[in-house]
Formats: sequence, C-alpha cells, structure tokens
Amino acid sequence: MIYLLLFIGLILLFIYGMTLLRTGLFNLSSHSLKGLLEKLTDKPWKGLIVSIIITALLQSSAAVMVLTIGLISARVLTFPQSIGIILGTNIGTTFTTEFITFDINNYLLPLAIIGVLFMIINKYQLRSFGFILFGISIVFTTMRGFKYFAGMIENQTTLNTFFLQLADRPFLALLVGIVITALIQSSTATIGIIMGFLTAGLLPIEIAIAIMLGSNIGTCVTSFLASLGTEKSAKLCAYAHIWLNIGGVILFYPFIHELAAIVKNMTSDIDVQLAHASLLFNVLSSLLVLPFAERFGKLIMRIHS
Repeated sequence: MIYLLLFIGLILLFIYGMTLLRTGLFNLSSHSLKGLLEKLTDKPWKGLIVSIIITALLQSSAAVMVLTIGLISARVLTFPQSIGIILGTNIGTTFTTEFITFDINNYLLPLAIIGVLFMIINKYQLRSFGFILFGISIVFTTMRGFKYFAGMIENQTTLNTFFLQLADRPFLALLVGIVITALIQSSTATIGIIMGFLTAGLLPIEIAIAIMLGSNIGTCVTSFLASLGTEKSAKLCAYAHIWLNIGGVILFYPFIHELAAIVKNMTSDIDVQLAHASLLFNVLSSLLVLPFAERFGKLIMRIHS
C-alpha cells in the first residue's frame, strides 16, 4: 500500500511539474502560437512544421490538440487544416521525452529557488518564467524519484512477477501503455515512469518500446474528450488523431526488435534509447502519412460521415 501511494504521489508530482512548465510557456507565447496556427496551416506540410514548433514550446501534444479542436469548433480552422497539425504534434512531443533524459541534477535546487522567487513577483512575464523554471525542477526531481522507486520495488515478488510477464508479452505491454496514459492523460509521464524502471533493470528495452507505442494510442483519449459536445469538424479532428496513432502503432509493432536494435547502436544509455525510439517512431510514422494527408482527411470524412 505504501509503494502504491508513493507511486501515485510521484505521478501527480510529475504532472504538476509539467502543468507548471506548460502554463509558463503558454502564458509567454499563447497569442503568437494561435496566430501561427491560424495563418500557416493552409498546407499539410506547413501545419506539420508549425505544430512541431508549438508542441515543442508547450511541451504537450495534448495541449496543442485541445487548442486545435477549440479553433475548429470556433470555425477559425477547418478539419483538413488539422491533419498537418496532428502529424506535427506527434513529432513535437518527442522533444519532451528527449529533454527529460538530460542530466541537470546539480542545477535542480537553484532552478527551484529562482523559479519560486520569480513566481512571487507581481510581473506577468517574470511569473511565467518562474513557472517554467520551477516546473522543470519538479519534473527532473520526479524523474529521479521514479528511478529510486524502481530500485525500492526491485525485490518485491509480486511486482517482479508482473514485470516478468510483461517481458514475454509485448502486446500486454502495449495495452499497459494505453491504459496508463489514458488514466494519467500524459504520454510523457508514462514514458518517464518506464525510464525509471528501465534504468533499474526491471524491463528490457523492447518491452519499454511496446509500452511507448501504447502510450501514443492512450494519449488520444484527451483529444477525444475535448471533442465531446463540439461540432462535426472538431470531432473529425479527434477521430483523425486516433486513427493516425493506431495506424502508426500497427505499422511499427511487428518491428519492435528492429527498432530496439537501432537505438541500442545509437547510445548505451537505456533511458535515452527509449527517447530515441519514441523520436524515430513518431517522425517516421508522421512523414509516411504527410504525402497522403489530404486523401487521409477525405477517408476520415467518409468513415465518420
């Protein structure tokens, strides 16, 4: 019971840190980002580039998807314009997974102190910058917490049995990734958790990749919930997000071992291997669909007409 409460506490702390980080970034750039989405999405490739930049800045594909659905609902954007945006969010979110693998442990306390000081200053931009710094310190501190937690439970028989079952069942691992991400509403948090288990040696990289693939499906729940009660075009955007991510996972699932072999050759750090696997999966799957973006949009309209 203590381990479960600690695990839930770490997840909530990670999400809180990410929320602070996004809030600060959004406060500093929200108007210009909305303007970019409105003006530079007439072609799928433009939407992809703009969406990569915005998602990387906001550190959240879910936030960009909710923003896009809101703009479609307000008739500022059309459904065809959203296809490139969706593809871009899948790539942009990988910046976050790469970012959390950096080693900045020696700077966490100064970042937290400076962040708190800026947060209590009654100036909008400084407060927003304080949210960013304090959020970063919380996220990286929680990442260390996940690693310590994984070490604590390493000798727990029940959990070891569970991890052994996952090691032999990649499809089960994929389902775990879907469920966890759907529950906590953050694929980044899911990957962060798995990185902690990876570094403790509780999971092989192949199973971690399967969970990562599942998290890409689980993250679609956020956009689907945001589309409830909206008009048809906004719902089509959510459906497109779901189909794109499911299609990408179906395409890459048979090649998990090949993907694992590639990232093993790229780095010896196992948590960075997972980040690189996420990057390769999302970049390749998005670029494969980009030339057929308009046809894909028409297909979604036919399916859900």
